Amino acid sequence: QVQLVESGGGLVQAEGSLRLSCAASGSIFRINHMGWYRQAPGKQRELVAFITGAGVTNYADSVKGRFTISRDNAENTAYLQMNSLKPEDTAVYYCAADNRLGDLLRAPDYWGRGTQVTVSS
Repeated sequence: QVQLVESGGGLVQAEGSLRLSCAASGSIFRINHMGWYRQAPGKQRELVAFITGAGVTNYADSVKGRFTISRDNAENTAYLQMNSLKPEDTAVYYCAADNRLGDLLRAPDYWGRGTQVTVSS
């Protein structure tokens, strides 16, 4: 089994920054690719960014140029650096992981419990 624990959420003013962390533990050999999803009130959960085991990254258009995903394989931790935050970035942010990239993009096997990010105007 794999456990994912997010941290780093909070309340920030527009144009501010936050860094989210996702610490993985357990059977980490089961995860190769990691990503961040978010879900705003009344909206569907959406993929924000992902990073493959080889370090290839990809971002939703809404966050390109503002968010950066990275990972520290030695620490089994993924990060999401969020800059120039906007009120529309307000959501619960979830870490996700899977051994297969296709599954990460559609229905990840492993999820964290989420961390709230609130951006005030």
